Amino acid sequence: MSGGANSLTNLNSFKASAASLGFGSGSIPQSGREAAQQGQAGDPNGQGNSDPWSTPAIAVSAGQTGGIRANLPAGLLQAAPTPGPAGSPAYGLGQQSADLSQTGGKLLLSNGGITQLPTNASSPAPRTENEAVYYLIVDLMARDTRELALLELSKKREQWDDLALVLWHSFGVMSSLLQEIVSVYPLLSPPSLTAHASNRVCNALALLQCVASHNDTRSVFLQAHIPLFLYPFLNTTSKTRPFEYLRLTSLGVIGALVKQNDNSDVINFLLSTEIIPLCLRIMETGSELSKTVAIFIVQKILLDETGLDYICQTYERFYAVGTVLSNMVNQLVETQAVRLLKHVVRCYLRLSDSPRAREALRACLPEPLRDATFSQLLKGDLVTKRCLASLLLNLSDECSIR
Repeated sequence: MSGGANSLTNLNSFKASAASLGFGSGSIPQSGREAAQQGQAGDPNGQGNSDPWSTPAIAVSAGQTGGIRANLPAGLLQAAPTPGPAGSPAYGLGQQSADLSQTGGKLLLSNGGITQLPTNASSPAPRTENEAVYYLIVDLMARDTRELALLELSKKREQWDDLALVLWHSFGVMSSLLQEIVSVYPLLSPPSLTAHASNRVCNALALLQCVASHNDTRSVFLQAHIPLFLYPFLNTTSKTRPFEYLRLTSLGVIGALVKQNDNSDVINFLLSTEIIPLCLRIMETGSELSKTVAIFIVQKILLDETGLDYICQTYERFYAVGTVLSNMVNQLVETQAVRLLKHVVRCYLRLSDSPRAREALRACLPEPLRDATFSQLLKGDLVTKRCLASLLLNLSDECSIR
């Protein structure tokens, strides 16, 4: 397949992956928090009620796109001690391993514990699917085998529940993934990122998203400040497809972090590292898919009381968010992108829960949200129509008198 056809396939796959971003049906919300929690995501027609981060997320791999489930089941992985003399026990996945005296070579985790791979066979045939995954994880450690391992692991990540745990606890693996990320920094400015380099680093980001999604690795992922390695990608402005895919996959990692409702630690980390200005820039200049993921992140931050207080604390912060949302509304009059409109309405509704923001919105809410400009677009989306009605009610003079 030609490079142009690959790029078109990638773009179509991205569109399909994001098609479920929207909101489902429900009762009339009483506040912005209730509105967003009732319908954080659904299908474009408002018929569903699913979380966009429980659907396959966005990642690029060698001319194809795939996804990472953001809700991997929790598991337990114990760090393996240094193997002792022949016959000494070792541990992995919480179980005692087999006798290490029977084999020699590479240490590798298996369901029964840590096994050793013979060094006299360059590519031994794996006996089980799990063993194939372990071979690939070992291959991440070497530069000459890493690219293929990244590609294959990105394909297998949905098939193995505890992949995030093994990635995090395997010696040197996270360093190898970070090495892939920082290796493309010189290509960011001046922009010279190729499609091949973008695909490769996106596969590494896909595995990071796997770690960020898992309940047992999310907190240590944050404590290591690994999301900071993604910020240079979010700060790029080139509109070429390699850069767009890189931003989109990086946003997917942040989106996986914020998808949980109880995520105060995540919100505090993102606020302290200035994620909002990066998201606002993408909401203004990115593609529709990037805008959708970026505004989803902002919406999740607003849902948290700390996030709402942070944005409404100063006029400058509120003005920055309000200006970008207003510009998006004006763009939506032309583009009629219903997925974006759903998130915009919910962001405004959540802002109206703050007394200070509510007073400001009475004067600066975009006119297309006040009149019937979007009535036809929202004809089949009762939930978003109700959210918009609740927003207008919150801003009405009668509501303020009461």
